[in-house]
Amino acid sequence: MPAAWLISRLCESTVTLMSKRHIYLEDLPLDEARAKLRAALRTAGRLGPLPGETIALADALGRVTAEPVRAKLSSPHYHCAAMDGYAVAAADTRDARETQALSLRLGRRAHPVNTGDPLPDNTDAVIMIENVDETEDGCILIYAAVAPWQHVRLMGEDMVTTETVLQVNHQLRPVDLGALAGCGHATVLVRRKPRVAIIPTGGELVPPGRRPERGQLIEYNSLILRAQIREAGGEASASEIVDDTIDALSAALGATLNSAPDLVLMLSGSSAGSHDFTAGALEALGELLVHGIAVRPGHPVIIGMIGTTPIIGVPGYPVSAALTGELLIAPLIRRWLGLSRDEPVTVEAISTRKIVSPLGDDDFLRVALAEIDGQLLATPLQRGAGVITSLVQADGLAHIPRFHEGVDRGDAMRVSLYRSLSQVKSAIMVMGSHDPMLDLLATHLRLFSPARRMISVNVGSLGGLIALRRGEAHLAGSHLFDPATATYNLPFIRKYLRGEPCQLVTFAQREQGLILPPGNPRGISEIADIRGLRYVNRQRGAGTRVLFDHLLEQHDIASAEIRGYEHEEYTHLGVAAAVSDGIGDCGMGLRSAAEAMGLDFIGMTWERFDLVIPARSLETESLQALLTVLRGADFKRELGAQSGYRSDETGKTVEPVDA
Repeated sequence: MPAAWLISRLCESTVTLMSKRHIYLEDLPLDEARAKLRAALRTAGRLGPLPGETIALADALGRVTAEPVRAKLSSPHYHCAAMDGYAVAAADTRDARETQALSLRLGRRAHPVNTGDPLPDNTDAVIMIENVDETEDGCILIYAAVAPWQHVRLMGEDMVTTETVLQVNHQLRPVDLGALAGCGHATVLVRRKPRVAIIPTGGELVPPGRRPERGQLIEYNSLILRAQIREAGGEASASEIVDDTIDALSAALGATLNSAPDLVLMLSGSSAGSHDFTAGALEALGELLVHGIAVRPGHPVIIGMIGTTPIIGVPGYPVSAALTGELLIAPLIRRWLGLSRDEPVTVEAISTRKIVSPLGDDDFLRVALAEIDGQLLATPLQRGAGVITSLVQADGLAHIPRFHEGVDRGDAMRVSLYRSLSQVKSAIMVMGSHDPMLDLLATHLRLFSPARRMISVNVGSLGGLIALRRGEAHLAGSHLFDPATATYNLPFIRKYLRGEPCQLVTFAQREQGLILPPGNPRGISEIADIRGLRYVNRQRGAGTRVLFDHLLEQHDIASAEIRGYEHEEYTHLGVAAAVSDGIGDCGMGLRSAAEAMGLDFIGMTWERFDLVIPARSLETESLQALLTVLRGADFKRELGAQSGYRSDETGKTVEPVDA
């Protein structure tokens, strides 16, 4: 399809594109959208598996056979010895007795052989060398008769010439390559890899490795999708980032279609914004099949055909893009390879949160999994369509089908695993207060015991204690200061974990204070100076917020006097980022968070950050490994070297708490 023709058609259709860019044609259920794509591919003659190509066995791992593969040679292709010993004619051994040895002359009635040697003529059995005595006159003595073909590998025992060794549409494994070589093959006919062309669009995007300016974003959806395609068995290439204008889009489409790909992915431009032209371009050049699928996240998916080439418009948010790859693109690649859908292992897990889902959508959410008290628990991760960390941290994908309003806390739901079940069961779930150095502890744990992982879910100190009470975590991070007793954590543990014996172990002493823009332009020196300024707060239940409220009370400042008191962030780095971006004039957090963002810091206090470990978790192998690492000299040394941290009490038991 010539690029000039495409440009002409698109330019002629500019008015049409502009008028249709805000419209969702439909919001189809996922199964109906898949059915429409299959029907269009069937009509175009593109539904079935791709044709084959011949490649060397050395390059064939993971490829898919395009025809049944039959043996060219029998394996083995001769009768051979299966043991080290002596080849004989079984009939010559019938008179051997344990009480009367039989003598056989070497070179005439007995022939030395090693494993794999061809059987000499007129022999049909092998006597193992350990069952024979040699004599000085060139004979052997045997003490038992042998049966015909004993200790012999018969010709064709493994494979016989013309026998089918591998079936069509079989994905080749290492052992398969050996079998093919063993039966005489040096090459194999495999399905051609589906070729996928990716066109990232958006004037605000920059490639990885280039530092983005304000208003710019790094384009990495193409990296995710290319990897998903390769994992499914296809090959993908991505164009340069294309500006979201009709002329640029038309030129990119023309060049791409001229290269005859099996599938074209248009990244972003599929929604209803002022620069979203993909649906209009498809309608101008071919057939628009679907615009909008009832899936969350990932509503603005586009499916269409230009000639016989399918086009999929992929949403721009990374979580939506990755889900589109899982639900639509990878299954299509596998269909073209002649493979069934790659169904992941699914498990039933108990939700630790109430989840509200839109009634008309298939709702997919990524979860962290952990086994606690013999029960598999699923904790939903942050749900924003642009939250790439939810993809990295997820252990599985939960599916809440259409016409379900969600699940309540404690309800079971099906989860497709991203990791093996053994990896899931070895994970340590930490809920509670955020501390960046918990990641350092997780690193040391992996180095100490590669099979173990530590998962941190930031819900605040009080949230962590409540999670322990509900049996949703193995341990919690907490730094709750009680002004009445001037102690950390103990009064709150006794209040919220009443009847739950646990142990309090110090993680670190750390410095809390005010995080300020570089140069401290507001001249802040103490808490009283923040009246009237824009403050960035932590969420309710966070130990930092409890500390801030205590400091306000000490200075006789009402929370109503603090602008932004209701502005909540869930991590110290979140507070620092908000101050760095000018959203707030200051916030309270850790020195390490301020320095990580290049901000100023005024220290207010040193506090104790503890790990609260219920007795039921304490004796597990995973927790004992974690405590070994926590108390180890290497971890304590590296922790103490961090700005704003002291590790001299790290790993010490504050006291057992019989709550």
